[in-house]
This record gives sequence, structure tokens and C-alpha cells, in this order.
Amino acid sequence: MALHGKNFIAGQHSADGNQNFNAINPAIGKTIDPLFMEATDQEVDTALSQADAAYDQITDLTPAQRADFLDAIAIQIEALGDDLIDRASAETALPAARLTGERGRTMNQLNQFAQLVREGSWVEARIDHAIPDRQPLPKVDVRRMLVPIGPVVVFGASNFPLAFSVAGGDTASALAAGCPVIIKAHPAHPGTCELIAMAIERAIERTKVPPAIFSMVHGQGPEVGMAMVKHPLTKAIGFTGSLAAGRAIYNAAAARPEPIPVYAEMGSANPIFVLPSAVTDRGKQIAEALYQSVTLGVGQFCTNPGLVLGLRDKPFDQFIDLCSQHFASAATGTMLHPGIGRNYQSRMNKIKDTSGVDLRAQSLEKQSPTTTCGPAGLFVSDATTFLSNSDLSEEIFGPSTIAIACNDIEQLYESAHHLPGQLTITIHGTEQDLEEFDSLIAILQRKAGRLVFNGFPTGVEVCPSMHHGGPYPATTDARTTSVGTAAIQRFSRPVCYQQFPQSALPVQLRDHNEMEIMRLVDGKWTK
Repeated sequence: MALHGKNFIAGQHSADGNQNFNAINPAIGKTIDPLFMEATDQEVDTALSQADAAYDQITDLTPAQRADFLDAIAIQIEALGDDLIDRASAETALPAARLTGERGRTMNQLNQFAQLVREGSWVEARIDHAIPDRQPLPKVDVRRMLVPIGPVVVFGASNFPLAFSVAGGDTASALAAGCPVIIKAHPAHPGTCELIAMAIERAIERTKVPPAIFSMVHGQGPEVGMAMVKHPLTKAIGFTGSLAAGRAIYNAAAARPEPIPVYAEMGSANPIFVLPSAVTDRGKQIAEALYQSVTLGVGQFCTNPGLVLGLRDKPFDQFIDLCSQHFASAATGTMLHPGIGRNYQSRMNKIKDTSGVDLRAQSLEKQSPTTTCGPAGLFVSDATTFLSNSDLSEEIFGPSTIAIACNDIEQLYESAHHLPGQLTITIHGTEQDLEEFDSLIAILQRKAGRLVFNGFPTGVEVCPSMHHGGPYPATTDARTTSVGTAAIQRFSRPVCYQQFPQSALPVQLRDHNEMEIMRLVDGKWTK
């Protein structure tokens, strides 16, 4: 399928600038055609102005129309067939099987939001009827629901070229809420982004929704993205990526004359606590599964377990030895793009040079200078070093982890308190362990958005009850999720209608519940 490398501006293809770039195949270090045109400030302004101008048309779409549009996007993504998988693999070095699964997840997310919108209860309608004869003062009629927040800017992620990119969870949830979306395509896989943008364009044509509901612009550096963040018509930001980039976007949004919410998911170390009885009973199995989790996808997951904590004793030492054997035999993988490879190597070198930290095992496979290499690594340290060096609790975005040996329960608890905010924290233990370490869960639930018991955090189930978020620095808003249908709440805001006549109310708030949604009426949930 031929690519043109242009920006998608509210139904038009645009290439007004004079800056361009190529994608790079990270497996062989060669550029891939075509050239992609960076958006100009004027193109960014046009995309947001068109989105804002069409806002009323877009919000006037019925729930059924919005749901049909989401389903149509999923259909058109599937229709791309092998062209999508082949291009994504060439731009990311991810295997076809992984990308096929991710395509399925992307379509599933769109379908789940379509179902949510059709059912309609997500608007959280609340109705309190008037009581004119209440004493000493009458009670007025008050009704409340969620409405779309406005044009949303979404930054595509590097590590999920489909599920967290142009038609990923941020886009799906914003469109489901009724917001127009402007995408900043990720420069590491621009061709993949263009193919998905084509699929969305075809879905727009087939469902007859306003073309300004979707735009996508290219930019290799931060300038285009920052222009979108600072644009006065942008009302919210969705971002998945590094702490440095996420914080820069958050700071820029907060410094605007009109500050706007930034929902940035910035990764975490995702600690795993391996308690004594679990080590004794299942040490071999946990070691193998830990290795598989750390090296999955060359460690390029925001839920990659970068810390392992346990009590210093003979079983834990044997557990570390088992882990070492796995990591020493690991293959060196190809990372998503050269920038990630450089950052990973820099992080590895920094940890390796830290006093009190030992590189216990690393991939032995020879590295080719033409590839973006990601060798697996296991570091070992102690809680005293960990507690005195905040660098060790930061994310390692790659296939490495740090094992921390604690002298006693008190030091384990101190290490748990020391952790910054996390997306996930895992406990491997038995019921006996949980009784003995009875304060651990209470500490950890203050630190993470998802607690995992006797499992591993990689592999995020896309379902309504999933929470993919956590306290800072894992995200900029621990109350929200970027996975699951609750993600729609990020791109909506409440509006209260007081003493409005029935004819002027949104259909979801009228007395006759024609949509048959769940509503809180006079303090009781009912249909």
C-alpha cells in the first residue's frame, strides 16, 4: 500500500513545510521510504481550529453514531491486512506474531468503547428532583452528567505502535467521549501511523462523521508536539512515554494562560517482592517466569519488572543464582529505535558504575554494530545501597532488573516506603507470608495503581476493571487509567443543569429515560 508521508488535516493531506525525515529499520540500521513531512505551525493551527469549529457537530453525534464510527475504525484496521504488520515490523523490529496480537488488542479496545457508548451509562447521569414545598427553603431541580472536554491531543507511544498509537486507547477513549482528536505521530514508526490514519479516514467516509474529528501530524523533534500542547484550542493531552518527555509536556500545559489536564503515563520500575515461603516453595518457577517477564519484548514495556526485593537468606541467594543462569543465556534483542537503544545502554552503564551494585549476569551473545542492541542484564545489590541511591528505583526501559537483598522485615518495609509511585507492584508469597508480612500490602497500595499477587505485571488485561496508572512519577494523575473503559473519564467533564425545562435538557437527563441507562435519581441508582 503506497504511503505519501503527508500530514492528515481534517480530511485533507497537507505538506506545507520544508523539514522531512525517514523511518529507520532498527534491525539493519537503514532508512525506509517515503520521506515524512514535518507539520508547520500553520498546519497544527488548522487542525486544531477545524476540530474546535466542528466541536458542536461532533458532540451532537448520537451515541449510536459514535459507536458505529469506533467499530468502523476497527474494521478498517483489520482490512489493512499484512501491509500493516509488515510495515510495523520493519519500523520497530517487533515480530509479526507480537504485532498481530497488538492489532487484535487495538481493535478490541475500539469495540469495547463502542459497546460502552451504545449502552450510555458512562455519562454518570444524576438527577435530583425539585421539592418546592421543602422547609425552610425549597429544593431546586438539579441534574448532572459528563460531557466531552474538547479537542484532545494524543502523542503516539514508541513501544506500542498500534495499541498506544494513532488508534490506540487514548484515541479510542477520547473519540468515545465525543472529542475530536489530533494525533502527534511517533517519528519512529511514521509509516505505521499513516496506515492507521488511512483506516480512520475510511471509517470517517463510511460513517459520515465530520472529517475534523481526526487529524494527524508528523514531527521528528519536540517542536511540533509542543506547539500542539501550547495551542489555545487544545483542551487535554494524552501521552505515553518517558518521564522526561511527559514532565516537559505537563509543565508546558501548566504554564499556559489556560492550564489543561495532561494524562501522562511515564512508566515505573514495577517492583516484585518475593517473600520467604514463596522462594522456598517455588523459587525455580519464579526465577524462570521473572526472566521471561523482564525480557519480554526486549524489556520495552512500561510494566517491565525492574526491581526484585527479598530477604537475604540462603533460599533467596539460590533464587538469584537461578535468575543469573537465565540472564547469562539470554539472546541480545533489537530495540525499537536507536534512541531507546542509546538510553538503555546509558542507564545500564550508570547502574553498573554505582558503588554497591554488581552486574551478576548479562547476555553473552555478540552484538552487531548495525543493530539497535538490547542485552539482558541482572544486577544485584543490597537494601542499604538501594535506600541511599534514588537512581536504583528509577525505570530501566529494557531487559534488565535489579535484585535487592534486605537484611530483615524492617528493612524490607523501609525499602517499600522508599519506592516512588508505580504502575504496578507484585507480591509473590503464600498465605503464611501475608500473615507474617501483614503491613506490606497496606504500604504498597499507597504506592501503585495495580497490585499483582503470584503473577507478573507484563500483560495488561484490557477490561473495564483494569487500572493502568499510579502515583507520580508513574503518571501525572493517579486517579485515571489509560487502559480499560474507565479511560473515557479523562476526556470528559461534568456539567450541572439547574431548573432547566425538559425540552432543553440532554436526553440522558430527561425524566423519561428513553436510553434506559443507569442513573442516580434522588439518591438511588436505577434505570
